[in-house]
Amino acid sequence: MPPLPLRAQIREVGLRDGLQSIQSVLPTAHKIEWIRAAHEAGQREIEVGSFVPARLLPQLADTAELVAFAKTLPELFVSVLVPNLKGAERALEVQADLMLVPLSASEAHSLANLRKTPDEVVADVARMRAARDASGAKTLIEGGIGTAFGCTLQGRVEPAQVLHCMQALLDAGADRVSLADTVGYANPAAVRELFEAACKIAGERLWCAHFHDTRGLALANVYAALEAGVTRFDATLGGIGGCPHAPGASGNAASEDLAFMLADMGIDTGIDIEGLLALRARVAQWLEGETLHGTLWRAGLPKTFGAAVHHALSV
Repeated sequence: MPPLPLRAQIREVGLRDGLQSIQSVLPTAHKIEWIRAAHEAGQREIEVGSFVPARLLPQLADTAELVAFAKTLPELFVSVLVPNLKGAERALEVQADLMLVPLSASEAHSLANLRKTPDEVVADVARMRAARDASGAKTLIEGGIGTAFGCTLQGRVEPAQVLHCMQALLDAGADRVSLADTVGYANPAAVRELFEAACKIAGERLWCAHFHDTRGLALANVYAALEAGVTRFDATLGGIGGCPHAPGASGNAASEDLAFMLADMGIDTGIDIEGLLALRARVAQWLEGETLHGTLWRAGLPKTFGAAVHHALSV
């Protein structure tokens, strides 16, 4: 088995995947403070929102304003989620660095969540690629394959179907592809096997792994993906978020817990974990009444943490 990577990237998706799943509508000023503080703590990839109709997700109605602010911060890679061509056109207008197009490998989930089949989403990606190329924009297109490890509506999702969707997205013009355990069905063995197969198809275009902590396995699944060669992971501050089609879901991998695990293993993320914990405390105040997750904030960093990181960096 190849050695674990020396560096990994955490893409913060709390401002989109997290906030769209809770009732509170966070003021734009607080979101801007979140982005600024996350950047100061060393986070360099943030998904700031989604271009969906405000009547459907008022929590994300200020995405264009957030992109504009985020792009003023040095070395910050700014992502948005787009569900259709209209959303993609808006992402191109605001010059987002990357637009993520969600595709569910489960046809049942795809129809329930997007009102489209997986093949229809692939056709959308082809149109988005044509629009991107015609505009001369540099915005990357990422096809994010959800329900990659199973589905609450359909049950089992065959790995062959997931890999078929991945190849179709690449053929349609996606620059990057990623795999998501939308409903928390993944386990480390399945993660290692599927990501190893995905790496053979996509190579360096396999961009990211996205794990929900529905059954407490998010960080274990991250480790398995690391073993398969993945070096970029989605996470949300405080582990907020979830899926409307996953009853009992507890949210995403918590950014602060993930950053700690990676750093304690000697994997550099560039993140100041104390700074991230301080931001989590502020976000918890802003989202008073909402349930946040994760464990590092409660226990704190172990006394051995600094020494372990120093040793790893000096070896």
